[in-house]
Amino acid sequence: MESPLSAVKRPRSFKPKKRLQKDVVGKYMFVLPGLLFLAVFMLFPIGYNVYLTFHNVTVFNIMSGYEFTWLDNYKAVLTDTVFLQSVKNSIVFTTLCLLFQFVIGLALALFFNKTFPGRGLFRALLLMAWMIPLVITGTLFQWMFAGEYGIINHFLLWANIIEEPIYWVSNEQTALYSTIIANIWIGIPFNMVILLAGLQSLPTDIYEAARVDGASKWRQFFAITLPLLKPTLFILVMLGIIYTFKVFDIILIMTKGGPLYASTVMPFYAYEQAFINYNFSIGATITTVMLALLIVVSLIYLRIARKEDEA
Repeated sequence: MESPLSAVKRPRSFKPKKRLQKDVVGKYMFVLPGLLFLAVFMLFPIGYNVYLTFHNVTVFNIMSGYEFTWLDNYKAVLTDTVFLQSVKNSIVFTTLCLLFQFVIGLALALFFNKTFPGRGLFRALLLMAWMIPLVITGTLFQWMFAGEYGIINHFLLWANIIEEPIYWVSNEQTALYSTIIANIWIGIPFNMVILLAGLQSLPTDIYEAARVDGASKWRQFFAITLPLLKPTLFILVMLGIIYTFKVFDIILIMTKGGPLYASTVMPFYAYEQAFINYNFSIGATITTVMLALLIVVSLIYLRIARKEDEA
């Protein structure tokens, strides 16, 4: 028999649903500051930069009004010989810097992975190259490469390697390589620290087993160390490409892109177009092309990293 109380219709409760909605809102509130930061300081500048690439914004019409130009800025940039020269210089600059920074950084990381007296002191001294402001580093290298009083020429003349001073930063053949040497010196400590951290995280029992089996040091390095360091190497190369490809300050301080655009890289050419020639749309177009190139590199890296994780 049905109880009379069961016939009474109970009021419908909304407490679980309200609690669920409150939890969801609370979670979004935690994310909201980060989203606002990304929107204001990253997405809006990038979006406005892309907007400029489709208009002819210069210092003369930025207040009076400018026109929509479709892809004219991209056509102008991609057919500009100076831009193509800057792309070539950027590729040479990035490749040589990454190669030498990695090789020297790895050699130093292997050296400081050993235990010896004063290891901490020497490691701290090497990090000074990374801690010094880039303005000071660029000025120091500019003095070192100076034609008449630079220490590089003084040493080469003393060693009878050259017969007369070379004007490194004002010579069309050597200006870019002078900035590359300065940037290699700046990047070596960063590579060393990352690789040293990777080396110290490797398991030691594998090396003990290899020594028991009679494996030489070279065999251990190529068969154990490099394969186990692969994740660290991927991250290091990726960060190195992003950082080195957008280097601007060393070029500005040492050569100002000259002589005759011999050391002009893409970031410097964008700066020159936007803030020296006041052609903001051309400058924005160059940086947008740079962004597209870096996105392609990032996608390649993510694809390789995903394959490594699945292997």
